[in-house]
Amino acid sequence: MKVHSPTRWRFKRPSVIPGFGMALGLTLTWLTLLILIPLSGLAVRSSALGWEKFWSIALDPRTLNALRISFGSAFIAAIVNAVFGIILAWVLVRYRFPGKRIIDAMVDLPFALPTAVAGIALTTLYAPNGWIGQFLTPLGIKIAFTPAGIVVALIFVGLPFVVRTVQPVMEEIDKEVEEAAATLGANRFQTIFRVLLPGLAPAVLTGFALAFARGVGEYGSVIFIAGNLPFKSEIAPLLIIIKLEEYNYAAATGIAAIMLIISFAMLLVINLIQSWSRRRYGYGA
Repeated sequence: MKVHSPTRWRFKRPSVIPGFGMALGLTLTWLTLLILIPLSGLAVRSSALGWEKFWSIALDPRTLNALRISFGSAFIAAIVNAVFGIILAWVLVRYRFPGKRIIDAMVDLPFALPTAVAGIALTTLYAPNGWIGQFLTPLGIKIAFTPAGIVVALIFVGLPFVVRTVQPVMEEIDKEVEEAAATLGANRFQTIFRVLLPGLAPAVLTGFALAFARGVGEYGSVIFIAGNLPFKSEIAPLLIIIKLEEYNYAAATGIAAIMLIISFAMLLVINLIQSWSRRRYGYGA
């Protein structure tokens, strides 16, 4: 008599949420139409340039300088947003004060405000004769029409990404954790750096990556305050627009492909660090 193994007749438990196959198909179709096809077109158009012409575009001094300004400014702005985004999220989560709801709503203002309006407003504030710039100019500090103005604009547009990423995670941390750390003899700095920040690290890295990605591709809020001087304050997206206006589609495609490669590599590194942080501190497991 043949005896069947108990595992032979084991059936797959149905999912709580049905329709996985259809949902996955729609997801892949949507991503293909919106992301994969445009990026594939960019890759195909860039490959038609040939390695010699592609490297000549990539190593052009103006291209290298524009990429350095774009990625360097975005990186600095993302670091600033990571620091002050944590502080702002902490204030909104841990304290009650008059006007808290107004400040909480103002955090989302860069999401709703057109980037061109933001650039004009920042230029008005930080120009040499602006409301803030008139006090900085006598001190020898110039913000508008310099790379510093680019960083200021990217901080403005990137701050909500950090705050809104860190804030929900911070709300899940009970105050008893801080009280327990204080009971065990930890001072305030030890509580922040050894108890709170390790658990927030993945969320902070996510917010940093989002702010950095937004800053690299930002255009509208930057062109008004940057000054757009070649080799000084010209960003890579503006250089792509200039090449398109010159009908130099090969150069525009090459610069765009370079930005895509560098952005993907940096975001991949950030995601790897984020995954390591999750495994290290047990967050999100």
